[in-house]
Order: sequence, then C-alpha cells, then structure tokens
Amino acid sequence: MQKSLKPTSDRTFDILQAEKLNPLDAIFAPKTVAVIGASETPGSVGRTLLWNLITNPFGGTVFPVNPKRHSVLGIKAYPKIADIPETVDLAVIATPAPTVPGIIAECVDAGVKSAIVISAGFKEAGAAGIALEQEILTQARRGNIRIIGPNCLGVMSPLSGLNATFASAMARPGNVGFISQSGALCTAILDWSFQENVGFSAFVSIGSMLDVGWGDLIYYLGDDPRTKSIVIYMESIGDARYFISAAREVALTKPIIVIKAGRTEAAAKAAASHTGALAESDAVLDAAFRRCGVLRVNSISDLFDVAEVLAKQPRPKGPRLTILTNAGGPGVLATDALIEAGGELTAISEEAIASFDKILPTHWSHNNPIDILGDADPQRYTQALEIAANDPNSDGLLVILTPQAMTDPTQTAEQLKPYAQIPGKPILASWMGGAEVTAGETILNRQRIPTYRYPDTAARVFSYMWQSSYNLRGIYETPVLSAVDPNSGIPDRNSVTKIISAARQDGRTILTEFESKQILAAYGIPVVPTCVAKSEDEAVKCADSIGYPVVVKLYSHVITHKTDVGGVQLNLRDAEAVRQAYRTIKSSIEEKIAKDPHYSALKTQNSALFLGVTVQPMVKTDGYELIIGSSLDPQFGPVLLFGTGGQLVEVFQDRAIALPPLNTTLARRMMEHTKIYKALKGVRGRQSIDLAALEQLMVAFSQLVVEQPWIKEIDINPLLAIPPTALNSGGLIALDGRIVLHTPDIQEQQLPKLAIRPYPSQYISEWAMKNGMSVTIRPIRPEDEPLMVQFHQTLSEESVYFRYFHLIKLSQRITHERLTRICFIDYDREMALVAEHQNPQTKTKQILAVGRLSKLHGTDAAEFAMIVSDRYQCQGLGTELVRRLLQVGRQENIGRVTANILSDNNGMQRVCEKLGFHLQPTSDSTVMQAEIAL
Repeated sequence: MQKSLKPTSDRTFDILQAEKLNPLDAIFAPKTVAVIGASETPGSVGRTLLWNLITNPFGGTVFPVNPKRHSVLGIKAYPKIADIPETVDLAVIATPAPTVPGIIAECVDAGVKSAIVISAGFKEAGAAGIALEQEILTQARRGNIRIIGPNCLGVMSPLSGLNATFASAMARPGNVGFISQSGALCTAILDWSFQENVGFSAFVSIGSMLDVGWGDLIYYLGDDPRTKSIVIYMESIGDARYFISAAREVALTKPIIVIKAGRTEAAAKAAASHTGALAESDAVLDAAFRRCGVLRVNSISDLFDVAEVLAKQPRPKGPRLTILTNAGGPGVLATDALIEAGGELTAISEEAIASFDKILPTHWSHNNPIDILGDADPQRYTQALEIAANDPNSDGLLVILTPQAMTDPTQTAEQLKPYAQIPGKPILASWMGGAEVTAGETILNRQRIPTYRYPDTAARVFSYMWQSSYNLRGIYETPVLSAVDPNSGIPDRNSVTKIISAARQDGRTILTEFESKQILAAYGIPVVPTCVAKSEDEAVKCADSIGYPVVVKLYSHVITHKTDVGGVQLNLRDAEAVRQAYRTIKSSIEEKIAKDPHYSALKTQNSALFLGVTVQPMVKTDGYELIIGSSLDPQFGPVLLFGTGGQLVEVFQDRAIALPPLNTTLARRMMEHTKIYKALKGVRGRQSIDLAALEQLMVAFSQLVVEQPWIKEIDINPLLAIPPTALNSGGLIALDGRIVLHTPDIQEQQLPKLAIRPYPSQYISEWAMKNGMSVTIRPIRPEDEPLMVQFHQTLSEESVYFRYFHLIKLSQRITHERLTRICFIDYDREMALVAEHQNPQTKTKQILAVGRLSKLHGTDAAEFAMIVSDRYQCQGLGTELVRRLLQVGRQENIGRVTANILSDNNGMQRVCEKLGFHLQPTSDSTVMQAEIAL
C-alpha cells in the first residue's frame, strides 16, 4: 500500500541548508576579527583598517594586535594572536611581508579560521617574495586557514556592515558581487559607485590569489541569495580549470560579467604550426569565457550597465532588436552600435507594418528603426510599443525619446509602465536630454526598465545581453551522441600508442605525414590514401597502384611545411612525371641544405631531411579548404582551432577557438564563429556540405586531442569539404596532417592538463543485477537527456518524494531547463552515475537508476543522492550504485560523504547501514543524516 505523501515544509530545506557552512563565511560574516598590525599612526594602513572595522558595525568584536601598545584607538590590544581570549574567525594582517609567514603560523596554532593579508612585497617583488608566499601557504595548509591576498585592499560586506579594508569609504549595500585583482581599481570603482548609486553585496580585492581564487569566490557568491550578479576585473586567470568549473555552474542562474585587462599579442605567435600562430592567448580567453557562460565586456561602464540590465530584464532569445524612436538620428546611431556589437535589426513582419499604418502618420519610417515622428504623444508611443512587443520577429525593444515640443517625457514613461516585464523580451529605454527627462527616467527605473542617456549605449548593452544568452545556450543545448560505432574498432587507441611510442623511442618530436594520417584514421577521420616511396621506382609503383593523376609530396622526419621547400608536386599524369617530381623534390632539399643555414643545421641534428616521398591520389579541390588544429596555451592547455584552411590560412585569419572536449553542439558553435560557415551552408547555387558529418569529425578530432596528451600540436590542413552535386555525393577528407609531440625531456606528470575535464570513462563498467539482467554503470553525459525523460516516466510518486523530499509533477521534472542540471554536469564538481540497460533484441537503451555525488563548496565533503526506477528496485542496484559512488569519492579525494534521508525512507537507510554509514537524526524530526568517512 502506497504511503500518503505530502510536500516537506520549506523549513526543512532552510534547516538543511543552514547546516552547510562554507569556510569563506569566516571572511564575509565573522563574529570576531583581529587586526594584526593595528596602529594609531595617522594615515597608516593599520590604523585605517581598525577604524573602518569599528566605525562600520558588523555585529562582531574587534581585537587589535600590537606587541608595543596596551590599547589602540581606545580598544584593549593584545601582544599576539594567541593572547586573545576568544577564538578568532578572521585575522586581518598589515605587517611587513617577512613577518607574515610567522604570523600565519601563530594563527594556525590559535585556531584562527581565515585571514586577509593586506601586506605587499610578495611575488610582485621577485624570487624572495615568491619564497615567502610558499612559506605562508605551507603554514595555512597545516590549519586549513583560507587566505585572501596578499597585496590586496581587503574585503567589504556592505549588507552586514563589515569593512575589512583600508579604503576611505564603505560601499553602498546592493546586490552586485564585485571582485577585483587591482586594489587601485577598487578604490576608483568605489568612488564611481557613489556617483552612479551602484550597491554591492560584496566588494573584494583579491590580490595575488595565493589561496582564495576566482573559483572560490564565484562559488561563494553564487550560493549567496543576496547576490544577483557577479562582476569581475581580471588581470590573470590563475587556476583556469577551477575558474571555468565554478563559472559554468553559477552563470546559469546569475550573470557573471568580466572585464579583462591586457589584450596583448599572442604568446603563441612564434609557434611552428599554423594553429599555434592563429590561436592567440586573448582569443583563447574569449573562448574559455564563452564555454562557461561568462560575458566579457570592454569598459567599466559596460561592466555595471550589463549587470544592472541582466538583473532587471529577461535575456533575449535572439539578436534582433526593435528600435522605436521619435527622431531619426538617434535611431541610426543605435543601429550602428547594434550591428557593430553583433546584434541585428528586427525585420518587421507584414502584420506589424499593417498595424503601424493604422496608428502612425503617413510618413512614419515604414522600417526598423520605427520612427514615429517628432510630434509623437504618449498615446502614440504606447500604441506603437504594443505592436512592436507583439511582433514575433522581435527579440527585444529599445524605446528612444528626444524632448521635442509635442513630447511629454514624464507621461510617456508613465504609459510604458505596463510593458516593464514582457515575457522573454527585454525592454530598454533611452530618455535623451537633461533635467526635463529626469522624472521620466526615475519612473522607468522604478519599474525595472533600464534607462540610458545615449541610445548607442542601450543598443550595445542589448547586444551584450544576447551574447550572454548565446553563450549559455551553447553550453546547455542537447548534443547528438557520437556516430562512431564502438564495435568498428574506432578509435583504435592501440595503433596510435604504437606510432607515438616508436617516434619517441627514436627521439623524434615530428611525425611524418604518413604517421599523422594513420593517427587521424584511427579516430575515424577520413584521410586520402597515402603510399610511402623511398625511390623513384617505388614512387612509380605506388602511382600505378593508386591510379593517375597523383600528388607527390616530401617524406621527412624534420620538415613539415612541405610547400615552403618545394616539397609538393601536383597533378602528375604518368610515370615519367612521377619520376621527375621525385628528382625535383630531392634536389630542392639538397639545395636548401647547401644554401640555407636553417636547413643545414637541421641536417646536422638529424640527417633525415629527405627520406623519399609519399604518393597520393590527386583529389579535385572543388570544395572548401578548412583547417582543424590544436595547440597549447600556457594557461588553458590544449585548445582547438577551426576555420578557413589552405596555403593562405594565416592571411585570411578566419578562425574560431574552443576548448576541448567538444560535443556536436559546441562543434557547430565553432563553425558559426567563422566567415566560411556561411559558404558551408550553401551559397551561389551550391548545396550545403554535410554539416552533421563535419560536427562528428570535429568531435572525433577533439577526442583525439583529449586522449593523446603526448601530442603537442596537430593540424589537418587542408580538410577538404565537398558539397554534393549531381556527379558526386560530396564528403570530407583530410588531404594533409601534421603532428608534433612533446620533447623527450617532458615527463608524463608534466604534460599539460585540459582546462575542462573530459568524460571520465575510467568509471564505466558492467554489472549484473540479482535477476541476471546486465547493466552498464557509467557517468552521465549531456546526450542522455532523452533517456532521462523516459526514466522519469517510470518513477512512482513515492520514489519521487523520497528522492526530492516533495512531489514534482512529471511535466516539471522533464523540462529541458531542469534536465540540463541533471545531465550537463562538471565532472570536477560532481559525478552522476547511471545504470543503463540495452535490450538485446531491439538494441534500444534505457536508464534504470541514477546516483549522484556532489562536492560541497569549499570543503572536502560531498553529498550523495540516488533513485531507482520502481520496476528495478530490490535487485541490489541501489546498493551497487552507492558503493560505486563511494569508490568514486575515494578516487576523487573526497574526505567524507553525507546524505539527507527522509525518516520513513527505510530502504535507503538500510542501504546506507549496509555500506558503513552512520545514521543520526537532524534538527528536523522528518530527516535523518547519513555520514561516512572515506
């Protein structure tokens, strides 16, 4: 008999949430603060810190620490941190750099929970400062103290009143979390914020990020319900993988806007490969921001304008903006700014034009921008806005008002109030002018319609909003599962390992074209047939076997850019032409060695400049030459490149950058960022190439890069993409391939790491249930969304209630927005295992159970949850999933695992007891907590 189910009260969730404390709470919400280096010296940092803390009550106690004074500013002082009679949550340190490691050691011994190191003179001062930082870190790790700084302004929590900085004023309270790597910029923005009436939930100068970094603070502010958006001034990214991991999770619910200083030339410019030359570091950073849903802007004003608008208005679903104006000039300015920023003008629908004709004067613009003319009164504005808002072609609205004789800025603003929140469409306003439009601006702002004095600013902000939507959509669109059949032997990893190992044993870092193509083929990438010939006779034999016409190319262990040395001979139609090509290539290399010091040096190092030639069929290049490559970025590790290829690849500079691994959605996004994509879709009577096949090829190439870390650089140039015609079916084929390996002195543990963790295939294994049914237990993946929809259809109300603590309708459980949270996971932060069964007759697959292990931010603990389809319960599947999750936890260095279980969920409690969990009641009588130390 099924139990009567009722939703758990909100109080239960509040209690459970309150029990999850973050170590950074000691920094942002301390009860006790010690100022080490507190002073009465006018103008000193120590005095300013203490004064700011005691004059901005935060509800806690402040303890000055100064060995030379009995009191500071009238407050009892203590010689050392150990002398303070209470446990200190936060120590703010403002003493000379050489003293800081010893002070941190004293803090650890005294049980201090966190510290802000204001002091300068660390890594920015050179090798001695770096050594000091390492001493600090060693001591901090001994006591798990979290540290902000060194060399920072400090931390403000304006909502609570905490001012642990040496700034001259306290920030206004608000809902923007601000993090800056520059203390000087913090003070400038603080001054600016008073003028612009911008308020903050947190105001953090992060310094040199010795311990607490971007990821820690993004997670913390992401969990803070009072923070609605996060804005960042960044000079360096630090731990790229942690930043991406945190930002990807938080950006889905809170906008993260970054201004990054230092748009410098590429560090990779001197790289030997085309890919390295094209993938400059700033473009890689842009790609990383797109991948995790972060929006990058170019000015400080944009930083806060975008934060404001994303907090007030919905993100647009597309790039098309409808501009409504009572003057032509401002509409044109807004249009220019919109197009330059990547937005588009709405193509006004015929139905909308007909409606406008009914309510507007004859001479209205009949186009977008919609000029409703200078005598527009509030009623005309309202009627025109109603039509524009209902136009299905439009993704957003910008209303421009210039004060003219017939215009009433205040009353027009009043009339627009009902349109403040249009579902799925943001509305922005530009009330141009001075004092006469101020009242109207105030009305609009109170209704959460952002206002801008200049229409080009508003148009640019809209484009940023669309860019934010586009970035998030790319992350959470459900991709297509790879088309590669694992039974086909692809990828053939063993063959690749043999080729790379043989080259490394020979001391080679550059693979031959033949070897490179073998590796590409091992991952299912189609390559042109290639035959190696070490003599003229062998070359002719290869050509006869392949069939004329053929291409003859240099075969070398050293030279890779063959066209640079005359190493490519095309369209050879008979044996004599092949012989002549062989001789021409050989003599060209000999001439290079004799005349060019670079090539003579290569010969001295390695005599294998000329090993013969390769012979390949002459492929008609009646298609598009593309490049797909990968090179290393010093911060992000391997990065991918896609774009227009061929000999002029560096001239056209038409390329897109992305981080591996790719799925089909991300592969398509790479294409969309190039100019050649328009041609690939079909142009001038040509059909589209097989874009789905190109997506799959790019995913396979990404998999190769992820799985073969010994590869330093790789590119396919050209990859020929042939559209179908009446005479052929088209296709994709790699005409050339180039692979460079890491040097022999690199050890395996020194190989660059991916910025985004790939699919953890090490956790895939087979298992049999009690009834004998075989299942595959594996990590979840984004492509599982359709299977998860089917899985939720098999769950009873009781199972749903036990898992989620309240009832959720099926229609709500299977929405795309919700399933993205379930399927699109960051394997560095959580691991979800599914039990999948494949029907041996129909080959269809179904998910029978899901278990999830989620790390708790800022700790070494994780929570687990699990649900099994009702039909397959009592078969040992739940126990096995939890056991596997505990194994994963150990391998992922989790210290302890907990779970909250409803008191009447006896089955889950028995599973936990069987596996060694300790069960205990919580402050809510309906909830038990299970815990196990790993």
